[in-house]
Amino acid sequence: MQSVLIADENLDTRKVMTDLCIEAGYQVTVTTTTAGVLKGVLKKSSQVLLMGSSFDELAATELVPLFRKCYRNLIIILVSNESSLPVIRKLRNEGIFYHLLKPVKSEDREELKQALSCAFQINKNCYC
Repeated sequence: MQSVLIADENLDTRKVMTDLCIEAGYQVTVTTTTAGVLKGVLKKSSQVLLMGSSFDELAATELVPLFRKCYRNLIIILVSNESSLPVIRKLRNEGIFYHLLKPVKSEDREELKQALSCAFQINKNCYC
């Protein structure tokens, strides 16, 4: 089964993302801690990570390289209202698959569904 790991400090955002993933038929694991994400990443229990821009007082720019080293085929989707182009460029260079705004409007929710669908399609075709 396709599995998503959701890591975000914001309760409302986590709930929206969790509900969307469950409706789409994905198996969902939710965490609010870096340790929880590392556990999921090391066990390779999820193919896709939906993560906020920070949690446990650590920025995504610090965490993405670590997650990449632990599980290089992990598909990381950053869900954040971060709009700084240099930060987004840095994260893309570090290996995030996609960046989208927090799902507030219906268009945002649709974009999240499409990003997940694309991520799993890429994962399915990866024979690494």
